[in-house]
Amino acid sequence: MIPKVFSQVIELGDGRTITLETGKLAKQADGSVVVKMGDTMLLATVVSARTANPGIDFLPLTVDYREKFAAAGRYPGGFMKREARPSNEEILTMRLVDRVLRPLFPKDYHAETQVMIQLMSHDPEVMPDALAGLAASTAIQLSDIPFEAPISEVRVVRVNGEFIINPSRAQLQEADIDLMVGASSEFVAMVEGEMDEVSEEEMAEAIRVAHEAIKVQCDAQVALAEAVGKKETREYEGEAEDEELAAKIHEATYQKCYDIAKKGTSKQERGLAFSEVKDEVLAMFTEEELEEIGDLVSKYFSKAHKAAVRDLTLNEGLRLDGRTTTDIRPIWCEVDYLPRTHGSSIFTRGETQALATVTLGTSRDANMIDSPTLQDEERFYLHYNFPPFSTGEARPIRGTSRREIGHGNLAQRALQGMVPEDCPYTVRVVSEVLESNGSSSMATVCSGTMALMDAGVQLKKPVSGIAMGLISDGDRYAVLSDILGDEDHLGDMDFKVTGTADGITACQMDIKIKGLSYEILVKALKQARDGRLHILEKLTDTIAQPNSEVKAHAPKMVTVRIAGEYIGAVIGPGGKHIQELQKETETTIVINEDEVTEEGIVEILGTNQEGIDKVLARIDSITFKPEKGSVYETKVVKILDFGAVVEYTDAPGNEVLLHISELAWERTNNVTDVVNIGDIIDVKYFGVDPKTRKEKVSRKALLPRPPREERKPREDRKPSKEDRKPRGEKKEA
Repeated sequence: MIPKVFSQVIELGDGRTITLETGKLAKQADGSVVVKMGDTMLLATVVSARTANPGIDFLPLTVDYREKFAAAGRYPGGFMKREARPSNEEILTMRLVDRVLRPLFPKDYHAETQVMIQLMSHDPEVMPDALAGLAASTAIQLSDIPFEAPISEVRVVRVNGEFIINPSRAQLQEADIDLMVGASSEFVAMVEGEMDEVSEEEMAEAIRVAHEAIKVQCDAQVALAEAVGKKETREYEGEAEDEELAAKIHEATYQKCYDIAKKGTSKQERGLAFSEVKDEVLAMFTEEELEEIGDLVSKYFSKAHKAAVRDLTLNEGLRLDGRTTTDIRPIWCEVDYLPRTHGSSIFTRGETQALATVTLGTSRDANMIDSPTLQDEERFYLHYNFPPFSTGEARPIRGTSRREIGHGNLAQRALQGMVPEDCPYTVRVVSEVLESNGSSSMATVCSGTMALMDAGVQLKKPVSGIAMGLISDGDRYAVLSDILGDEDHLGDMDFKVTGTADGITACQMDIKIKGLSYEILVKALKQARDGRLHILEKLTDTIAQPNSEVKAHAPKMVTVRIAGEYIGAVIGPGGKHIQELQKETETTIVINEDEVTEEGIVEILGTNQEGIDKVLARIDSITFKPEKGSVYETKVVKILDFGAVVEYTDAPGNEVLLHISELAWERTNNVTDVVNIGDIIDVKYFGVDPKTRKEKVSRKALLPRPPREERKPREDRKPSKEDRKPRGEKKEA
């Protein structure tokens, strides 16, 4: 018997709907829901432990998003026909959901919590990542897990000036704004996306439109929970509190932390100074007392430290390193640092440093994407590496982290719109973060811009990036330009913005406070623009425009198109011709077929221009097609009894038979009476002879025709038809 199912329908206002359904699947989870839009179906579940593990002072939250290949009627690639580790696209979706959910759990809730979202059915017209946040939040609302308020996420795009919520992939391709926005009914919590050089006001309007749609989705979650029967929030053991101890530690440390923060020292110096203050606090208690209340002492010291740093900025407009709220840290840049890379640069801002490299390749080097929802390739991609030494730490490296994938994706989206569509190369940018104290992802954007220009990639415009922060106590607020790592941790907002001199290209924002007004948001965006332009000036002072040519040791790329009928001739049987040509010319040759025109797209990559020219000449020769009525210079390459084989000098290897009858107007008994091997002669091309169905060329057609000879007397001529005797007559004896 099928259990009772509860559902709630969300209208998107254009005829499309989203349906929330619960009661049928995964009933042993604390909360579960199926979200449907078109034929796309997501199953979201949440489970949270009833007790927290001792000694944990944080929320061990795991958000997992997986796309099942069966959802699209496909098999996983590779030898093992089973889904394995998550793809980059799945990890990016996990991060989007996690960043909105995590701040809304109680600060003292430390129970192991796992949210799992699975794509069970995929509709090509519906992008599932825009539904993942809605699914996760609804599952939590249907549980008894403590959570502040329902949230949701939507994708908002702008196509031809009109905003669309949760568009199709086809609509996304036409958009000049692509934002993922996460919010509750009351406040926006997360924004991430890319844009085509839009203004600050346009971006703020897109966020506002998305927030209005999210409010409707939050109301639907509440209605569904009420229909099912809202569960009472579970009781849990929160953190111990001691107000008297908190006041004692605040009094002992606040002013000292305030004074240290005001000195404007380096990260290591002030870190050491803050540690000394903490040691003094710990010395106030016996070992026995610390065993009992040591965690509380550390917690209250952190609170006093945070309050002091924030108050310094709100009271005096000063920051930990001595800057004002709008100051940018000192910047120095360098290009062409690495001698054998195709492009390289160093970008250093304060205590953050990124070394970027660029590698140029063919379409064979494209990054292949093969997921249940998308099969595509990237001809421009960026990888971001964040080694532990960049923050003075020693820790094991266990593969690429989710953070590295997320930061690399942000920098890639910032730059990819400025790479020309006709760029012949596949371009890989790698950012090695060598020092980090605030916004290494934005340093990656800046170093990536310079490395691309150094490599000779003809960027439309250079791109810079900046990380903004916010400190607010409700009545007062301060927007901070170019935030430090500590300001990210202690502040209320981390807002990364990238763009050209003419507009925003990408952003990533996490807001930690409620009620951020659009006025403050626009102010932060405009202050970010001032900072971006300042940084952009430093970049263009270092390298004003892309190098006109690639480096001598970097491969040159030439792309030509050939008719589809010649693809096989260029490749040869079993790839024989193309392999020999690559070996002979020391080039790399890749041939792809244009699915629309069915033409062959030939990519020739090589460091030696002479080799590239040889390949081009060979392709010209193979694809040479003479025009009827035209005259061509040829070379005699073979003598036959019935003619000479000639080769077009403009197309070596392309041969045609010059019949003996077309050598001269006079009767030719021997071909060698007129031409010999090696002779250069002109011939006229007549196309395909309808009788022989072979190509016909003529030498005599270019020679002056001799005058017609006088007819010889009848007795000297061969008998005509009239002169011939009838078959029946016999000769006289």
